[in-house]
Amino acid sequence: MPDDIVVENLVKTYGSVQAVRDISFAVGRGEVFGILGPNGAGKTTTLECVEGLQPPTSGRMQVLGIDTHREPERVKERIGVQLQASAYFEHLTLTEILELFGRFYRRSLPAEELLTKVSLVEKADTQVKHLSGGQQQRFAIAATLVNDPEVIFLDEPTTGLDPQARRNLWEFIERIHDDGRTVVLTTHYMEEAQTLCQRVAIMDQGEIVAMDTPANLIRGLDAPYQIRAVVPGASPGDELRGLDGVTGANVEEDGVLALQSRDSTATVRALFEWGERLNVRIEHLEVRPATLEDVFLSLTGRALEA
Repeated sequence: MPDDIVVENLVKTYGSVQAVRDISFAVGRGEVFGILGPNGAGKTTTLECVEGLQPPTSGRMQVLGIDTHREPERVKERIGVQLQASAYFEHLTLTEILELFGRFYRRSLPAEELLTKVSLVEKADTQVKHLSGGQQQRFAIAATLVNDPEVIFLDEPTTGLDPQARRNLWEFIERIHDDGRTVVLTTHYMEEAQTLCQRVAIMDQGEIVAMDTPANLIRGLDAPYQIRAVVPGASPGDELRGLDGVTGANVEEDGVLALQSRDSTATVRALFEWGERLNVRIEHLEVRPATLEDVFLSLTGRALEA
């Protein structure tokens, strides 16, 4: 089965600033693909070039077999694009906006069907300005689906939402994917990428620094686990650092012992054996798997949302 999106050697410059630096990737049909990185990494610029909204400085991009730079209008008939910020006619209702957007395409879905899909049918006669932040984001996705697209692009879809609204929107994105659509989204939320995406490209300073499934990226860390415990009087001496699987040890300000481990099972067993041997009580043991935040930190030396 051919890939829905193919990007080869994409470069985008603005004067002397190189926003995207020779990146390549492909997205398979029916995949949820994430571009993860901090603000200014080049995520939005990449999407805009792939969507045909901006011309690349160089490189080749195809969506559904169509060159997006040479034939942007053909591509736009078959994709849905949700931008970081959207503006709507403030005096029109949700239904009227969707019906208006539908007239721009050869094929469109009924407004009621779209509003039902994003659980806003009871707001059909409401203006966008009267919706909550989460409802506005759901409406933005409804507008993205108006032409029944095969590929959906979502740029930072949950930025500015509270945690509950963000999780609600994740459910809608999963439903879109369940309909058989390919989804590409940008985000700087590591949990969002881990929850929604089958594969992730991590971008930093215009470059893709890693690309794989979230699980494989995390497994590739030297220490994909952290074991935390309250151990009265413990200090991160050579004996703790020498426990099976341990790659690092420290005692945090609140007195919690934190061990970085490549093998959590072996480290937990060795920690209890050490405690029994020295008659040291180990309390509140917790094993934490690493996250994409740790992957980004390992690759770049700084936190993802810094």
